[in-house]
Amino acid sequence: MKISRVGTAPSGKGPSDWFTGTVRIDPLFAAEEPGRVTGATVTFEPGARTAWHTHPAGQTLVVTSGLGRVQREGGPIEEIRPGDVVWFPAGEKHWHGAAPEVAMSHIAIQEAIDGSAVTWMEQVSDTQYAPA
Repeated sequence: MKISRVGTAPSGKGPSDWFTGTVRIDPLFAAEEPGRVTGATVTFEPGARTAWHTHPAGQTLVVTSGLGRVQREGGPIEEIRPGDVVWFPAGEKHWHGAAPEVAMSHIAIQEAIDGSAVTWMEQVSDTQYAPA
């Protein structure tokens, strides 16, 4: 058994290569062999969002606070609220983030395959994020 105490893993700033706006990442857990699952709480300030990306084994988001947006490639932008659970299948290109005027936090859970849990792509443009 292992107990990870709150505050033992430092918060980090979401890198500008992967995010637009102000994003904080708080690690929750990392897999220990032979496991492959990792999890973090991610907090997006209003208007902040990920770049487009995929996950080799999919990703689950559990919204914990605020109001957010998610979109898979070719689909509509969807609102997400506390208690919502979002599943992105393996390889599905998508993005997620806060609403324009409201921050949002979620727990992100994903598995690594061959040491990689995510493939980052291009940034989500302002027009893609908030179509006219």
